[in-house]
Amino acid sequence: MRCYLQALTLCVVFAFFSVLYVFNQLASSLESQSGWADMEKQKGSRKGYNTGYILRKEAGVAGLNDRQIRDRCYSLSVSYWNPYWRLPPDVCDVNCFMDSPSREKPSAGVKASTERMHLGVVACGPRLEETLTMLKSAVLFSTKPLHFHIFAEDHLHYSFKDSLNTWPSVVQNKFNYTTYPITFPRENANEWKKLFKPCASQRLFLPLILKDVDSLLYVDTDILFLQPVEEIWSFLSLFNSSHVAAMAPEHEEPRIAWYNRFARHPYYGRTGVNSGVMLMNMTRIRGRLFKNDMTRVPLSWKELLMPLLQKYKLNITWGDQDLLNIIFHHNPESLHVFPCQWNYRPDHCIYGSNCRQAEQDGVFILHGNRGVYHDDKQPAFRAVYEAIQKYTFGENMADSLLLPLEVKLQTTTHTYCGRASHLFTRRLKQTIGSIQQETTQG
Repeated sequence: MRCYLQALTLCVVFAFFSVLYVFNQLASSLESQSGWADMEKQKGSRKGYNTGYILRKEAGVAGLNDRQIRDRCYSLSVSYWNPYWRLPPDVCDVNCFMDSPSREKPSAGVKASTERMHLGVVACGPRLEETLTMLKSAVLFSTKPLHFHIFAEDHLHYSFKDSLNTWPSVVQNKFNYTTYPITFPRENANEWKKLFKPCASQRLFLPLILKDVDSLLYVDTDILFLQPVEEIWSFLSLFNSSHVAAMAPEHEEPRIAWYNRFARHPYYGRTGVNSGVMLMNMTRIRGRLFKNDMTRVPLSWKELLMPLLQKYKLNITWGDQDLLNIIFHHNPESLHVFPCQWNYRPDHCIYGSNCRQAEQDGVFILHGNRGVYHDDKQPAFRAVYEAIQKYTFGENMADSLLLPLEVKLQTTTHTYCGRASHLFTRRLKQTIGSIQQETTQG
């Protein structure tokens, strides 16, 4: 009799947990879409938007089913992810996923558009003047038209418009701009906004927000262009069929590098990459499926971001840059790496010069991270920033920008970066010389 009771008890327990499992699966499959899904429904009429779902029985593009089978699950509501780091449960005998805005097969090659170049920046807090100086450097030295995509807190919008609209008309003819509010997925907005620096992680969502923009150069507010933007834009023509983005290494010297010594998460290559200058083919990012360490099935960009944050948020130090390193660690074939002079930071000279490409050709893009434009720790960086900031549009750049800068840099040789400051002006001289020659010929 006792054996029968034990068997009955086991059956009851098994049935109980089976019922719980069924309800859990049902709840997961019927979980309503929120956050980005809600926002996208509100934008349903936007050109190029697609709310369909994609279905696949196995990893990669090879696992995609035909359109007829896909339509069977088209109307189902499936969440992006679940807290157990696995795919949503099987629905209609296949896994259903929310589709990215434009999940289409990417073209075989990438063309560097001869049309307007798109430059994106995110500004929060006391970053107005720094951002304007960055935009000023882009306009000063570029010859092709630009479109600025400025993501900023609401109270900064008027200040940006007021400043940019006061630039001389001959300068305004070289660019147009759009201001955007800071936008994150609704259910996790505060978590994303506070990641690393205020609003810095906004860059992760640019491909999902700027759906009509094919390619974009994202830069931090503390970037200064020392040559035309079209020079880095031309890297798009060097992308192979796998590349979706381009960045520079975080360090050149592994002995002083951060990621290989301290990171508690995967990172790209030997020393990681720095996301302060990031060239993106956003059409490809929206359409690509990315390998990851959370599931054996590749995920779209939109499906990937939130699970990645939840898994690694206690292990990351540099916020969204760490997440990008994790993504490209698992997808190294998708990243094009450009040399260090395209993202030259104090790390490249603070202990002595360690960017060989800059020593050969000069610095192309200066990145004054750690606030060096606004303190006296690296006066050479601050001298370049103030020279561009104080320059008045229309004046002779050789006399009013380059010459005062060279004089100021001579006073910074007590620092390692000051001793390498001739690298800051080498390409700048060539840029200004070319502009003046074109102006004279014109």
